[in-house]
Amino acid sequence: MQDTPEVVVLRLGHRPGRDDRMTTHVALTARALGADRAVLVGEASQAAETVADITDRFGGPFEVTVTDSYRPLLRDWSGAVVHLTMYGEPVADVTPGIRDRHRTDAESLLLVVGAGKVDFEVYDHADWNVGVTNQPHSEVAALAVFLDRLFEGAELDREWLDAERRVLPQETGKRVEEVDDE
Repeated sequence: MQDTPEVVVLRLGHRPGRDDRMTTHVALTARALGADRAVLVGEASQAAETVADITDRFGGPFEVTVTDSYRPLLRDWSGAVVHLTMYGEPVADVTPGIRDRHRTDAESLLLVVGAGKVDFEVYDHADWNVGVTNQPHSEVAALAVFLDRLFEGAELDREWLDAERRVLPQETGKRVEEVDDE
């Protein structure tokens, strides 16, 4: 059982052929920076498989699922909804209130990131429309900045369970080792 309410990333608008890598990167960023799960909308089964494979190899917990429609999840979500968009309120202004609601009120968060044009109902349903910047940018960058501010850097020291491999930080080069189950 987790100590804090969950953080779920909802990736809207996957466009096959165009968004395969971006959708994968949204889910991998969610995983790496503290979210508990990602829900991918559309024909994103390959992205989900890639993220599940990474989670198997480098640890979890993290869950990724694919759905045909975001509307039931958005409509039935019992926590707060945060829509990351360049048209929203400045991230620095609203993140403290979101963090307090998440931690103090123990309210789960649904973080919504789009691909193409996002339907107005998402803006309308969101408790917060948050702009990491009001300039065109990547949804992966917006998600990363928001999660880092939400968790105040604590996600960078996260412990990974059931990992088969782990990256060993070093000044130069790449080093990955098999995890000994002892």
